[in-house]
Amino acid sequence: MDARSGSLTGVASGPARLGQWLAILVPGALLAGALGSQHLGGLNPCEMCYWQRYPHWVALALGGLSFFLPARARLLTILAAIAIAVSGAIGLFHAGVEARWWEGLTACSSMVQGGSTAELLNSILNTPVVRCDQVQWSFLGLSLAAWNAIISLSSAGAILWLTNRR
Repeated sequence: MDARSGSLTGVASGPARLGQWLAILVPGALLAGALGSQHLGGLNPCEMCYWQRYPHWVALALGGLSFFLPARARLLTILAAIAIAVSGAIGLFHAGVEARWWEGLTACSSMVQGGSTAELLNSILNTPVVRCDQVQWSFLGLSLAAWNAIISLSSAGAILWLTNRR
């Protein structure tokens, strides 16, 4: 029996295990929502929307690894929580840009893909330019970026709290 975790296998139990699950469920759900709103809901993400997704992919990988590397589960869960918090911080910054509290770091952009010159030109002409300072969709007066900030930052705090409970 592992004295630290109280389990027979050395895998975390109780609050720490819940933290591990949150470290994969939160970024997984937020990514599913983002991809669903893009591909099913027709919302085109701006550049900062993509920035918010990258840390969630990292958190998802780290959280998943925590289940396969029990000796490093606590560290990996903490790193996943930090990645989730990074996405939340980017979401907070993006929400501030949308509210015109400050300016964004980049100009408006679009994701352009293509191989040949003709394909590239066609892609440029048919790809919508999405402004980072305009809210495309809101719920209860908050944009998707603001919701990402709220959910990510509170979840990261909860994961860190659960992971460090004894």
